[in-house]
Formats: sequence, structure tokens, C-alpha cells
Amino acid sequence: MNTFSDRLIRPGVAALLGLATLGAAHADSGRMMPRDVPKAYTAECAACHTAYAPGLLPARSWQRIMSGLDKHYGTDASLDEATVRKLSTWLQANAGTYKRVNEEPPQDRLTRSAWFERKHDDIPPSVWKHAAIKSPANCGACHTGADRGDFDDDNIRLPAGVSLGLRRFWHD
Repeated sequence: MNTFSDRLIRPGVAALLGLATLGAAHADSGRMMPRDVPKAYTAECAACHTAYAPGLLPARSWQRIMSGLDKHYGTDASLDEATVRKLSTWLQANAGTYKRVNEEPPQDRLTRSAWFERKHDDIPPSVWKHAAIKSPANCGACHTGADRGDFDDDNIRLPAGVSLGLRRFWHD
């Protein structure tokens, strides 16, 4: 028998469960940076490029990247063993597991992943070569929330000197 309080509580519980599910789905979107970012990740990785949200690549890609830091895309990005172990553990724990990143991109390059290329397929090569952008890996040049893993179209800022006419190429 349903009492008046049961009828009030059940919808509230259902709403809370719905919000919890939504939060879990958002957390696995890979688009947002986890809250527990090791300081070494920001200090070391963001010193040269965007410190990518770990959910943007699958665990296997992160494993290969971290095991080859001495030849990290043409640069020696070696770290001490304790830091490598700590960052590797964190990257593995937060790696992407959803459909978009199941496929390991060529050379474990985020910018060569199918989803990245699909999202940026209309951007002409001249934009990537612009002095303020320099490469597709420089997410922060246009995505103001890249350091937080936020790549929403509403948060795109065109770098100085990039024509407003090129704005049509940015889509999410």
C-alpha cells in the first residue's frame, strides 16, 4: 500500500538516481579533466602541449606513450621512474573506455584519431599553420577550456589574426 510519503519520496529517489546516472555518463565522456590531476601531469605535460584529458585516449595508447617518453614524438620527455609510475597509473585509471576512443589512433596521436579528424575535417591546413595555432595538437589556441577538457563550441576563441570568416570551420 502506497502512503502519501511513499508517493513523495519515490519520485525524488528516481530523480536522484537519474542525476547520478547522468553524472556517470558525463564523467565517462572523456571530455572533462578528472579532479585528481597529479601536479606532475600539469607541470610536465602542459609544459610543451595541452595536458590532454586522459579519457581522450584508450589505456593502451597511454601505456605506449608513457613507455616511450625518451622518444616522445621526436623529443626526449623522459621523467624519473617514480613520476612515470604515478602518471601511468593515473592515466590508466582515467583512460577512455567509451565507443569514441575504443580505437587506438595511428601513432597514438590524439589528432589522428577518427573522432578528432571528423570534428576538424573542414578546417583548412592554413589554419593549422597559423602562427597562433601552429598545429592541431595546440587545442588551447582555440578551445579556451582545453586545460579542463572542455571543447564545447560555445567556448571557442579565435586567435588574433584568424579571420572571422574561418569561424564556420569550428563545429562540435
